[in-house]
Amino acid sequence: MNDNKASFAKPQSLSEKIHIDFPLLAGLLALMCISLIVIYSASGENMAMVKHQVIRMAASIVAMVIAAQFPPTFLRRWAVPLYLVGIGLLVATLLFGHVGKGAQRWIDFGFAKFQPSEAMKLILPIMIANYITRYALPAKLKHVIISTILIGIPVFLIYKQPDLGTSILVGSSGIFALFLAGMSWRIIGSLVIAAIPFSFMMWSFFLHDYQKRRVLTFLNPELDPLGNGYHIIQSKIAIGSGGLEGKGWLNGTQSQLEFLPERHTDFIFSVLSEEFGLFGVVALLCVYLFIMARCLFIANNAQEPFSKILAGAITLTFFVYLFVNIGMVSGLLPVVGVPLPLVSYGGTSMITLMSGFGIIMAIQTHRKFNR
Repeated sequence: MNDNKASFAKPQSLSEKIHIDFPLLAGLLALMCISLIVIYSASGENMAMVKHQVIRMAASIVAMVIAAQFPPTFLRRWAVPLYLVGIGLLVATLLFGHVGKGAQRWIDFGFAKFQPSEAMKLILPIMIANYITRYALPAKLKHVIISTILIGIPVFLIYKQPDLGTSILVGSSGIFALFLAGMSWRIIGSLVIAAIPFSFMMWSFFLHDYQKRRVLTFLNPELDPLGNGYHIIQSKIAIGSGGLEGKGWLNGTQSQLEFLPERHTDFIFSVLSEEFGLFGVVALLCVYLFIMARCLFIANNAQEPFSKILAGAITLTFFVYLFVNIGMVSGLLPVVGVPLPLVSYGGTSMITLMSGFGIIMAIQTHRKFNR
């Protein structure tokens, strides 16, 4: 009987054999193509910069493929060791890390520099999903408190580097895992109420002067139009001047005449808005929505709580990247140095994000199907 069943077993698809989800991969590649088009314009038609970005994209795809080969059970088994190693590296960064641009965020190994805070964007949701699913769901208050402590330790260490943007993203990844574990609205309401006095305490005792200036600039950029408010003012001019159809590729005045700072990194969305207008922005957002919808579909179809929570947390963290970047360049949020995911020039965050998508692909392709 078993032999007959085996003889009629459905063969593995190519997606299952190589552990790659092709619809998700198609969305990611479309986003990378958009990135190269906009970077070429934002960099002043600098082909060397485009080639460097292609190399980084290739490295990030390799990282995604490698991450996709490990089943969720492997990640769960190594969750605690990964968390402890991540915390150790963050402490090491504060003690003897490499200092660059006034921040101590890297460990210099001589042949390469490593930023442990980037790895924590994936390690933390793995740890929280592993811890919270050891117990009956929805999560009880005791487990929420312990999880909050587990989240707070790396967030505090990253904030001290200082790196407010990354600390927000790392904290979000852990909080989303908690939220998806089914916290009661009573606990959520209590945390929101507790956040109010905590915010005042952060402002009074923890925020650096430059971080306070960013918040004040967000509230009124015109107070210092040639200083702290310059980035936001020029960015809003670029976005607004694009209109419906935009000024055309390579024809943006704010970017081509270099009025717009950081135009190939944090403010690349402003370049796209000016040159491709509202139609281009909608097209970009449609690609993002497709990617997130596919990831949430995978999370919803995952076969056990750990995978559901982990895939959902990684997806929502990707959304925070998008929300914070577009919010800050359009003047709706303070500038915190978060890149536009998979579009901004740079390699570190791209490798982290693509590794996260590799984990989501692993959750989809390592499922046990009834054949």
